[in-house]
Amino acid sequence: MILQPGSGPLASTRYLPSTGENVRWGRLPCAADRPVLTIDPGDQVTIDTLSHEGILEDQGRDPRAFFEPYDVPGVLDDAVALAASDYARTFGVDGPHVVTGPIAVRGAEPGDLLAMTLVEALPRVPYGVVSNRHGKGALPGEFPRGDGVFSVFASVDEQTGCGVMAYGPGDERTVTFPLAPFLGIMGVATPGPERLHTVPPGRHGGNIDIRLLTAGATLYLPVQVPGALAYVGDPHFAQGDGEVALTALEASLRATVRFDVIAAEEAAARFGDLAAPVAETCDYLIPTGLDEDLDLAVQNCVRAAIGLLTLRYGMDAGHAYAYLSAATDFDISQVVDVVKGVHARIRKADFA
Repeated sequence: MILQPGSGPLASTRYLPSTGENVRWGRLPCAADRPVLTIDPGDQVTIDTLSHEGILEDQGRDPRAFFEPYDVPGVLDDAVALAASDYARTFGVDGPHVVTGPIAVRGAEPGDLLAMTLVEALPRVPYGVVSNRHGKGALPGEFPRGDGVFSVFASVDEQTGCGVMAYGPGDERTVTFPLAPFLGIMGVATPGPERLHTVPPGRHGGNIDIRLLTAGATLYLPVQVPGALAYVGDPHFAQGDGEVALTALEASLRATVRFDVIAAEEAAARFGDLAAPVAETCDYLIPTGLDEDLDLAVQNCVRAAIGLLTLRYGMDAGHAYAYLSAATDFDISQVVDVVKGVHARIRKADFA
């Protein structure tokens, strides 16, 4: 099924299509941007997101032509319209990602936390793309082995719900892997008039690429401007920790997100002063660490985890450090977005 703009299931009465006036391409919203939608805390919004694969300049900036060799059942009209538009961006200078928003949340003020919960993530198309580009990825001097971008198509098996990637001469062999749709970009606007590049994540969230943020997960972000001015993008069907080739299985999603505000006093008591976003699922608390140096990202994540255990469960720092070493996995979120990410999985059941 192809979920064209406005067609198909809409889980919320508030719907934000990814039309030209509702998206930013390559840059993140800032304090100077006007919201495309204003909501109350606790509201849910169904948001169409667009993958950048198939619309970028090094892929021809023509998604119909890009996907024609793969005999896909359809191409999204909003992807075609954006690629064909005169949207002002500079390839290689601005980021590749398309973000939908910003959304203002009434009453959200700096010092508060914005909690963004992914309620539902529906694939808009039954296919996606993984790409590797020169100078990018975990092995920039080794891959891709050829000129230009190396893009790999993967289809979705409608019966199993798995991704299928063909390989070998004539594509006679296939590898099948599970899908777990999530949004690579969830964030809030930063102060001032400058729109940040979409690639590096930060305290504002943005391109954090944490694959655990599937339906039911919540991301907590420090509000930096009045109204928070939230946005989403970089939809994925699947990703391995690390995202080593540069992108994972990139494909457009229809995401329903709930927006809650945690007032500053409560936020400080539950989370302290966040240097990086914190996530939560039904099973895990997920502090994060960010830095261009992966070693420092790990250290930042460990410090964040110790702080969270101290506030949430009353552990002293020494016991928290020992517990983390004995029982918590520290995973590499991604190593390809300039600022590298690490996240910890603290089992909530251990403190029941």
